[in-house]
Parts: sequence; structure tokens; C-alpha cells
Amino acid sequence: MNNTNEIAVVGFAHAPHVPETFGTTNGVEMLQPCFEQLYKALDIKTADIGFWCSGSSDYLAGRAFSFISAIDSIGAVPPINESHVEMDAAWALYEAWVKLRSGQAQTALVYGFGKPSAGTLRQVLTLQTDPYLVAPLWPDAVSMAGLQARAGLDAGRWTEADMAAVAARSAAAGSGDATARTETDIDKLLAAPYVANPFRAHDIAPITDGAAAIVLAVGDRARELCERPAWLTGMAHYIDTPMLGARDLTVSESTARAARAAGAEGAEFDVAELNTQFSHEEMILKQAIGLNGSTRINPSGGPLSGNPLFAAGLERIGFAATEIINGNADRALAHASSGPALQQNLVATMEAR
Repeated sequence: MNNTNEIAVVGFAHAPHVPETFGTTNGVEMLQPCFEQLYKALDIKTADIGFWCSGSSDYLAGRAFSFISAIDSIGAVPPINESHVEMDAAWALYEAWVKLRSGQAQTALVYGFGKPSAGTLRQVLTLQTDPYLVAPLWPDAVSMAGLQARAGLDAGRWTEADMAAVAARSAAAGSGDATARTETDIDKLLAAPYVANPFRAHDIAPITDGAAAIVLAVGDRARELCERPAWLTGMAHYIDTPMLGARDLTVSESTARAARAAGAEGAEFDVAELNTQFSHEEMILKQAIGLNGSTRINPSGGPLSGNPLFAAGLERIGFAATEIINGNADRALAHASSGPALQQNLVATMEAR
């Protein structure tokens, strides 16, 4: 039976998280191995995918229609049904989810890619801001996040020690060390110099080139492809005003709305993957979603250990789904973000059945 309300993540692959690659900005060199890994793991071919959808950024790539040349990683034959979003590929997954729910396809492959090392990242991201009142001031991405972190510190919502604890745990998880960091480790982090007050180097996600891909499938097709699919039970996204002075930066109303719409409010989750590009964002997101202390946060290490722009949000969905597919969790939540100071947010919930 192929109930279009039954849609699951059945496969996930990502490129290595590296500071710089020598490939082109269209992502082909990073994407091709991801596709091959999925084809092999699921025993499928290009022709078995009913819909393709990608997420990337032309201004990050420095070329117009960069996603068109990225299709070289799929191949010219057979013809494909393809779409694209000009943002993190988590939103491409949302489009694919809608496509499958409408009954127009039984399978979808979603991918995202970015090469931030190709440009001056912090300045490039300024182009996401309001073109009339904000962008002309050229506030870089770290400075805008710093405004949010300082607002929370001054309001007593979190401390620099809280931020260091998040960074320490992310570093431990990203290195594969499952043991918790000690207070001594946190003290060492707090002794480091500021790079942009109140941020130290560990509070800021590293510049990372990367790509990721996820396969979705409907109903019985999902069960054929995967022994333990991660069934998508809800997904929603909302946006806050782009005017930083017109909203309370210490909270994320759009995340809270997305969580409610996705059915996450008051729910228990074994694991949550949060798109935290700065350490203080974890405190905001946990409060907005309502996560409790029993939920494992970013066991992958999160963006603080590797942040491939325009694929990092898709990776959060992939890593969360993998916890279910591998039998390490029964319920999982994933979060993706776009824009300065958590401007736009997407929440997805998944479960085993």
C-alpha cells in the first residue's frame, strides 16, 4: 500500500566536512560520491528516483544558475523531474515531501551543496539581509549573531559558561568521543581570547565545504528500500521579520510556531539535531521547541563541528533519521535555519514504526 501520508527517509549520505575543497563551486565533485553511496546502499539506479530537488546558493557559488551545472552529477540520461530552492536543502526536502504527498512521485532524492571557502563568507552572508536598511551597513554574519548572543547574556537567559558547555559537547561528539567534557575543559574554553565579543572561536561554526543527499520514499516502497525507515510525522517552517531591531532576539517565535505545526509541542524525543551555527543558539532553540533534558542534542556534533552551508540543515534531518534507521532512537526531531539570528526555521519530526 502506498499511502501518500506515509513518507519516510530511507537513506542519507554526506561529503566529508573539510575547510576547503579543490572542486568547482557547482558541487559535482562532492555530490557524485553521495549519490553513488545511496545507489549502492539502497540498490537503486537513477531511473528509480521519481523526483529530484536541490538546495544551494548562486551568490555563495559566485555564478548564476549554479544548480543547473550541478545536475551533471546526476547525468543526462535518463531524463529527470527536477526542482531547486535557493536556500538550505532542508527546504528542498520540504518541497519533495509536498510532491510525494500530492501523489506525483513515489521516491525523491534531495541534495544540497555549498563551497563557502570560495569567497569571504561572513561578507557574502550580508547579502541575505534587507537590501535597503541593513545590507548597506555591511554587518557580517558573526556580528549579527553576536548581537543576539549579547542580548541573551545581558537578559540573563544564558551565560558564557553555558555557551562553552555546548561547544565542548559538540566538539566531543564531532570527534567521536562519546564521553562528556569536564568542567576543566569548559574552563579552558572560557580562558580563550574573544574573536568577536562575546564569541570565542569555539562558539562559531567552522567554514566548511560540503554536500549531502537524502532519499525519501512512500509507503511500501519505503519498506522495500529500508528495514527501519524514519517516518516523517510532521514538518513546518516559519519566518520572523528580517529587521533585527523589530523582534526579541533572545527567543525564536518562528521556531516555536514551526514546532507546534509539526506536532513537536509537548512531545518526547530521543534525539534532536539542531542547526546551531553559534553556541548560544542551542539555548534559544531548546526553549522554543520545548526539549527536555532527556533528549540527546546533536549527537553528530552539529554545525559547530562541521557546517556545510546550504547542506547543514539537510544534514540535521539526515543525521536524525539515521539514529532511527540504525535503531538508536524511536523518535527524532530535526531543525534547519536560514538567515541572520535564526530568522527562518524549519522543524521536522520522525519516528520508527
